[in-house]
Amino acid sequence: MPAAIDAIRKAGVGPVDMQQSVIGPGMGVFSRHAKVLEDDDSAMSVKTALALINRVWEEIENELDQAFDSPTQVALAWFTTYGFEARASGELITLTTAKNTSDRALFESGVFDDLRGKARLTPRDALPIDWSPRQDRTLTVWECVQHTARVLNAPDGGGEAAAVLVAQMGPKAEEARALAYRLFEIATHKGWASEALVYNELAQEWTKLEDRAASLDSAAPAPGSDQSAFAFEGNA
Repeated sequence: MPAAIDAIRKAGVGPVDMQQSVIGPGMGVFSRHAKVLEDDDSAMSVKTALALINRVWEEIENELDQAFDSPTQVALAWFTTYGFEARASGELITLTTAKNTSDRALFESGVFDDLRGKARLTPRDALPIDWSPRQDRTLTVWECVQHTARVLNAPDGGGEAAAVLVAQMGPKAEEARALAYRLFEIATHKGWASEALVYNELAQEWTKLEDRAASLDSAAPAPGSDQSAFAFEGNA
């Protein structure tokens, strides 16, 4: 199932339709056999098979969470509980200790705001507008998602500007896509409609952003060429 889930995401299936799409590969295994047996040799029902598929999906998602960089894991755990709300700094210290990082590192990276006794995830509208993955020495998957979501809908941003960020992310681009899906699931479960909408739009646009990013990469000048003669499409 992990490979099937990754293929579904790359095909551009949005988070809203993800759960239904995941059921397909799982039920495909179930339907290929005349009978699937339980541990007690009784026939497994469709209801049980669906529950098993959903459980496996949750396990896969949890494994993906643990594969993110430590700051992103902390941010994800905080978001799951508090969203973007401020809480006592001690809460952040507890999370960072468990993930082998520090609150200071998260403040310096810009993932969290230091509110002197309290901490919060940095809101998108407070993110620096000149951020660049290429210039970020402590690049995190969390930053990749939040900055791209901000730029995608910014008056001075849009798809082309967001694609420039994706082009600079390198291998973290795939992780950022996965995190966007994960954040949609969390926001939906919590009933945070506006946040869910942000991540749903971002995930649905991600394939287009990668395509644009690839075209930007292919249009980049060769080393040693005249840099001044090159401009991203739309900025010329």
